[in-house]
Amino acid sequence: MFCQLFGKYLVEENIISAGELSSIFEKMKSTRAKLGVIAVACGFITEEQAEEINKLQTKKDARFGDIAVSEGYITKEQLDEVLGKQGNAYIKFVQILSESCDIPISEIDSCIEQFKKDNGFTDDDIEAFKQDDIDSIVSIFAFSSKPYITEIAGLVLRNITRFVSDNYYIGKIEHVQSAEYKSLSGQKCVGDMDVTIALMSKDNPQGFIDVANGYAGSDLKTIGDECYDAVGEFINCVSGLFSTATAKKGINLEIQPQFSYENQVAKGESYVLPIFISNSELDLLISVDSNLVPGNMPLARKMQANAGSDCNADSKGNVLIIDDSGMSRKMLRNILEEAGYTIIGEATDGLEGELAYKQYQPDLVTLDITMPNLDGVECLKRIMDYDPAAKVIMITAAGQQNKVIQSLKLGAKKFVTKPYNKDDVVKNINEIMEQN
Repeated sequence: MFCQLFGKYLVEENIISAGELSSIFEKMKSTRAKLGVIAVACGFITEEQAEEINKLQTKKDARFGDIAVSEGYITKEQLDEVLGKQGNAYIKFVQILSESCDIPISEIDSCIEQFKKDNGFTDDDIEAFKQDDIDSIVSIFAFSSKPYITEIAGLVLRNITRFVSDNYYIGKIEHVQSAEYKSLSGQKCVGDMDVTIALMSKDNPQGFIDVANGYAGSDLKTIGDECYDAVGEFINCVSGLFSTATAKKGINLEIQPQFSYENQVAKGESYVLPIFISNSELDLLISVDSNLVPGNMPLARKMQANAGSDCNADSKGNVLIIDDSGMSRKMLRNILEEAGYTIIGEATDGLEGELAYKQYQPDLVTLDITMPNLDGVECLKRIMDYDPAAKVIMITAAGQQNKVIQSLKLGAKKFVTKPYNKDDVVKNINEIMEQN
């Protein structure tokens, strides 16, 4: 995150242009940091000494590191440390900034000192930025005396890094009583406390779209049902991880169905953390034990179920997919069809799922736990009452242990956790299908 924050500072101070900054980020994708630049950045040698080693390289036809050690510029241990940092984003940024914009590293160091002073950062803060230490970075920007706000923010950022991009930075968190937005997708967890987590866009929708595309592996250009669905599933992943963490502390939460709103105002005590993905702002909204109302008119977001396929002689079996998320149905369908199964039908909630089971008589059902109208546990009860021999595998976010246990007691054979691991899904379904 250092590169994004420091790069933004350099543009604001007119040291480089916005175009030059974009060019640096583009070059970073294919750049491998030079050992001399790393050694200077680490403070092991000066720029002048790096230049001396470069000249010796030409004369001796040897590698930079070997010469630096043999000539006594650095130790073998320091060389190992330098080699370990060749992929470091901060180092690559400094190298390209120096070469492309003709700024000596010593001058860059002075700019970093001024950047630190102007923003009130400590040496530890700067080091956390350079190492992309999300836990430390979140504590700098998203500290709150309200329990769990900082922890949730960290989970969201780690999953943005995992699924979306590492080209982002964050601003200071705000404690608000209302938040106006154009697009919002979120989810509430209830139980020993009430927690709402949502992502929203105010003006430029690109950050919202980026999260959807990153999590779903899609190429959406505009906000629509698919986009809301994918962002909702991203939040579902975060909610599951958070619920798992709180369960270890003896705090039990139940994850509610996702919701989406457009062009409204979230009202009630909450915290808003600005996130800038490739300079497009996306806002994280978090509420813990407050009277937050995210909106008054939710979108009727329902991804139409795709038609089933006819079973052929080579099929391993017929599968019915029951899930309110179109993205999850599509991902699961692709995994199972590639593994040799036939998707005989899809259903978008528990009520549809019960009817679809009776209509299609599938060999196996994948059944999401958290759905509107009728959740997966209640749907499972009805399916098992109708057919005690039904083979059902539950689909769950992390953090739903109580409902998973309840489902297994009711007759579900296994469970699979979102986000999907292809091998895990296929292994579990194969095992169920082999049971008599």
